[in-house]
Amino acid sequence: MITIIWTVLVLLAIWIAVVLFLDYLKHRTQLEGNSWTKTGLIGLVGNFFDTLGIGSFAIETALLKFTKQTEDRLLPGTLNVGNAIPTMAQAIIFIRIVEVEPWTLVLMVVASGAGALLEAGIVAKLPENVIRLTMGIALLITACFMVATKMNWIEGGGEAIGLAGGKLMLAVAANFVLGAIMTAGIGLYAPCMALVFALGMSPAVAFPIMMGSCAFLMPMASYRFIKEGAYNRKAAFAIAMAGLIGVFIAAFVVKSLELDTLRWVVLGVILYTAAVMLRAGLRNQEN
Repeated sequence: MITIIWTVLVLLAIWIAVVLFLDYLKHRTQLEGNSWTKTGLIGLVGNFFDTLGIGSFAIETALLKFTKQTEDRLLPGTLNVGNAIPTMAQAIIFIRIVEVEPWTLVLMVVASGAGALLEAGIVAKLPENVIRLTMGIALLITACFMVATKMNWIEGGGEAIGLAGGKLMLAVAANFVLGAIMTAGIGLYAPCMALVFALGMSPAVAFPIMMGSCAFLMPMASYRFIKEGAYNRKAAFAIAMAGLIGVFIAAFVVKSLELDTLRWVVLGVILYTAAVMLRAGLRNQEN
């Protein structure tokens, strides 16, 4: 079963890479005026920390806004499309090296993909102001999960590598919702990790589950964003290519890293970015 999942991920990665590349070639003379270097570095940094379990969406949202590399209305599509291939690389690596019960993994990742496929077409057509407010609230939710995990307010964690019965049904339903809202630019890692802990599973199992969930949902969501043209092509392409480098550095070069201080720094960045998003969204609503 794990081999089948791994094979499907490889095929999905090839498919979405081809779709992205063909769309890039089709519009190569109409690319945005942002910087290859800046967006590439953003993708490398974001996916480096993503592989370590911190998450990339909040970090990249902050950096893309601070460096003014894309319009707010294109952020959800740019994040999903740009990070799809690097995230799939993470999943391919961690599903092979971390033991997890196959049916738990399969059902949770399929649920997240179904949620993303349902909602991506809707998010792609939302006005910029709605996206700003949605992402601002999403970043606040992500920050709450990060604080709850850091402060041990979320009880749970154990040695289990899989779920059954009611717990499995709850996990599947929750991942469906997480997959749906991720298309709005909400990172799945923090809430998924909190879910795994709360249901009594081993912390290590969180990595293949959350990475596998994102790896299955992001190609589906990305395809919808690409077809709608609701993403920054230049930024997404740069993030995808440089992001792979960040994944491999984190997975194979960095053996250990003290993340406690860094998590608090990231939390501060998330809160600041959430405030900027909400302020802009609320101001536009008043106008």
